[in-house]
Amino acid sequence: MSAIPAKIGWRSAAALVLANMIGTGAFTTLGLQLEWISSGPVLLALWAIGGVVAWCGAVSYAELGTRLPRSGGEAHFLSEIFHPLLGFLSGWVSLTVGFAAAVALSAMAVGHYLEAWTGSPPAFVAAGSIVLLSLAHSLGTKESSRLQNGLTALKLLVVLALGLAGALLPVPAGTEVNWTMAGAEAIWSPGAAVAMISVFYAFSGWNAAAYIVEEIEAPEKNLPRALVVGTLLVSGLFLLLQYAFLRQAGSAALTGQIDVAQIAAGAMFGEQIGQVVSVLIGVLLLTGISAMIWVGPRVVRAMGSSHQLWRTFGELSPKGLPLRATWLQGGISLFLVFTSSFERILLYSGFVLQLFTFLAVVGLLFLRLRSPKDAGYSSPLYPLPQLVFLAFSVWSLVYLLKNQPVESLLGLLNVVAGLIAYYFDVPSKAQQHLGDGAQDAG
Repeated sequence: MSAIPAKIGWRSAAALVLANMIGTGAFTTLGLQLEWISSGPVLLALWAIGGVVAWCGAVSYAELGTRLPRSGGEAHFLSEIFHPLLGFLSGWVSLTVGFAAAVALSAMAVGHYLEAWTGSPPAFVAAGSIVLLSLAHSLGTKESSRLQNGLTALKLLVVLALGLAGALLPVPAGTEVNWTMAGAEAIWSPGAAVAMISVFYAFSGWNAAAYIVEEIEAPEKNLPRALVVGTLLVSGLFLLLQYAFLRQAGSAALTGQIDVAQIAAGAMFGEQIGQVVSVLIGVLLLTGISAMIWVGPRVVRAMGSSHQLWRTFGELSPKGLPLRATWLQGGISLFLVFTSSFERILLYSGFVLQLFTFLAVVGLLFLRLRSPKDAGYSSPLYPLPQLVFLAFSVWSLVYLLKNQPVESLLGLLNVVAGLIAYYFDVPSKAQQHLGDGAQDAG
């Protein structure tokens, strides 16, 4: 008999949200956005919109999690609201693309950031990060919580220090940014649409705590607090950080660059300190890997409780942990690291992952129609946040399908593969029901 996992409070759950959100996007996407948008106020407005949309999603998932209090995120929500098939497909996509590929990408980034410091090949450092953090999360929920809280506190200190330094230190000579409202109409341009997609990527992770509802103490109170507080705090930090990068490094130096944090830190403190900051960022990316290794297996566990195909991986250890699911995800991530095939996967994963998030928020509208009153948490200003979230989701999905049809269709092919897997899962469930019926008859 499995032990009941220890519960965590809202601070640990919020730390999970912070760790998931503050990742590669915060330190890399600004340079790509500058290729399309040259106005500083417009860029910051896009980041502010990203924060608003993330908040709309957070309050929606907070209500979903309190109405349907089981771990698993979309995999559980969609199964309960619509049909087990949609939940299965959501979990399939999360496992094969969402978490495993994101872990692999972040681990490879850690390898490159730390290459000069460790002297080891990036793939070796990446694999080591995945293995060591998977081991850490195999020890217990309390240990996972302590590890996550410690790493996230360090990340927050570094991000806050970078943001404040960039906002308060004198602007280096020759640094230029268009801070006027000239060109503000660009916010309606196709370039803004491209930039907005990368902003949404940077804000992804606002729903992290919803995947571990069963491990949160008093989730009807602590889940909304964790999601909303975590999302609002990160939104403020993101705005401060991007402003600091622009102010210190300038548009010309950042445009088209990936390592924007290192460039900005070099402008603020000199090249040597910039290299130190680069190493720090590499270390801090470990928090995102840690958070995804913690959250991802809970999706497999949720699927395993309902689907025969995943039942073995959904079983809990004597400590109440989904160890098999943890190492299944770790194995997929390691495969992607050593084959580098995850790069193409990430190009098309955005479309299909956004699709299932969209369906989850639609599901909340259906739940409200069935049961308008609920004793748990209620989303403020309902249904305005949900309509805002859905509007931006439809916009990004249509834009991706129109402008990246190959990647979008490849993402849908992954869903087709999940359909095939579900087809083979159905006979197993049917056989189980027959077996149960035979036992009852006996």
